[in-house]
Amino acid sequence: MIRTRFAPSPTGYLHIGGVRTALFSWAYARKHGGTFVLRIEDTDLERSTPESVKAILDGMHWVGLDYDEGPFYQTHRFDRYKAAIQQMLEAGSAYYCYCSKEELDAMRAEAEARGDKPRYDRRWRPEPGKTLPAIPAGVQPVVRFKNPLDGVVAWEDAVKGRIEIANVELDDLIIARGDGSPTYNFCVVVDDWDMNITHIIRGDDHVNNTPRQINILTALGAPLPVYGHLPMILREDGQKMSKRRDAVSVVDYAGMGILPEALLNYLARLGWGHGDDEFFDMQQFVEWFGLEAVSPSPSRFDKEKLLWLNAQHIKASDNGKLAALIAPRLTEAGIDVSAGPELGAVIGMVKERVQDTNALVGQCDYFYKKRMPSDEDLAKHLDDASRARMGRFAARLSELVDWSAAAIHELFKPFCAEEGIKMGQLGMPLRVLVCGTTQTPSIDAVLALIGKDEVLKRMA
Repeated sequence: MIRTRFAPSPTGYLHIGGVRTALFSWAYARKHGGTFVLRIEDTDLERSTPESVKAILDGMHWVGLDYDEGPFYQTHRFDRYKAAIQQMLEAGSAYYCYCSKEELDAMRAEAEARGDKPRYDRRWRPEPGKTLPAIPAGVQPVVRFKNPLDGVVAWEDAVKGRIEIANVELDDLIIARGDGSPTYNFCVVVDDWDMNITHIIRGDDHVNNTPRQINILTALGAPLPVYGHLPMILREDGQKMSKRRDAVSVVDYAGMGILPEALLNYLARLGWGHGDDEFFDMQQFVEWFGLEAVSPSPSRFDKEKLLWLNAQHIKASDNGKLAALIAPRLTEAGIDVSAGPELGAVIGMVKERVQDTNALVGQCDYFYKKRMPSDEDLAKHLDDASRARMGRFAARLSELVDWSAAAIHELFKPFCAEEGIKMGQLGMPLRVLVCGTTQTPSIDAVLALIGKDEVLKRMA
C-alpha cells in the first residue's frame, strides 16, 4: 500500500512550493490507490504558531487537496520520541554529550583555522578502549546519534537518480536537546516509520537531511522509504524563492482572482510534464502523474502563464459555480444582483473576456448598475448629433414586442441605413449610454440581458 505524506512546518504561510510538494505527494497516492497523510512538524516551539497552523489547513482546504489521515502534530508525540531515543541509547546507537557551548565554539574555530569543515569532534562518543572525559557537574547533556564512521549512504532518488554521500561527511547530529526535546531530523524519522510512509516526496532542500535520516532508520531497524526530491521553484528573475521574502499565503491567490484548480494545474506543470499538454483538471493529472516524468532541474514561476491557465479554467467553469464565487464580491461593491438578470447568464456572456475573477466582477457590474462613462468616452462618442440619434433609436427599441438579441439585431442595419452611418456610430454611443463603457460583448445580447425597461431608462 502506497503511503505518502505532506509535512509542513507551521512557521509561516503555506507557500507556493509547499503546495506543489503537497500536490505531487497527493497525486502519487491517488494514482496508486494509496493514502495521503498530513503531518504538522511543529517541534520548533519558538517559531511555530497557531496562526501558521490555521494558514496551512486553510490553504489545503482552498486548493482542495484532501488528506486521508491527520493532521498529526509532532508536539503530541514527544513521549514516543523519548521512548525511541531511550531505545537507541540502550542499543548503543546514541550517546550523551556533555559539551558546553564554549567547547563547541572552540571546536568550530579550530576547524575553521585549519580550513576544515566545522564539526563536533566526537569527544563524548563511546568507543572500545576509549576513555571518556569526566562528566561535568550541573550540565544537561544532549543526545547524539552515533553515525557510522565509514562507508557511504546511497539511495536511488525517484527524481534525481542515484545519490551517494560518504559517512565521513556526516556529523554525529543531536537528536535530543539538553531539555530533552527531540530535534527535527529525529522526529521525522520516527514519524515516517510509525506512519508506514512508503514514498517521501519533498523539496530538494532536504537532500542533505536524507543520508542522516537513512542512517537513523537503519539504526532503528526500520524499513527505508523511497525518496523523491523535487527541484526548486525559482522566481521569474531566476533567483531562489524565499519563504520570507516571497511569502504569500496560497489563500491570497484567491484574492488575486486565481481559481484553485488553475493554481494546481499551473503548479503541476512546474517540473513535470505530459507531452505538450498544458490545460487539464486534477483527475487527468492523477491519471498521467509519475515521478519518472519529474525534471530534476529548477522551474521558474511565470505569472503570465498562470493567468493564461486561469483564463482557460474560468472559461471551462460552470456559470453557476462562478456566480456563487463572485456574488459576494458584487454585493460588497454595492451591487444588488437580485435587481437584474440572472448572474449565471451574465457570466456566461462575459467570462471569455477575463483572466481572473476580479476582472469578472468588473465585467458584470454594468448589467445591474449603470456605470458613469469617462469624460473621454463621452467626448468621443456622445456629441449632440449622436445624442439625438440615440433618442430616435430608443424610440425604435420601445416598439419591440419581442425583446431578444435577434430582434434587437434586426433593428441595426435598417436604422444605420436610414441615418447614413456605420454600425460603429450606433454601437459605440449605445454602449457608452447604456453600459458606461465601450468594452462589452455583442451589444444586442447585452441589451437583451439587461432588459427593456432598464435599457430605455438608461437611454432616456
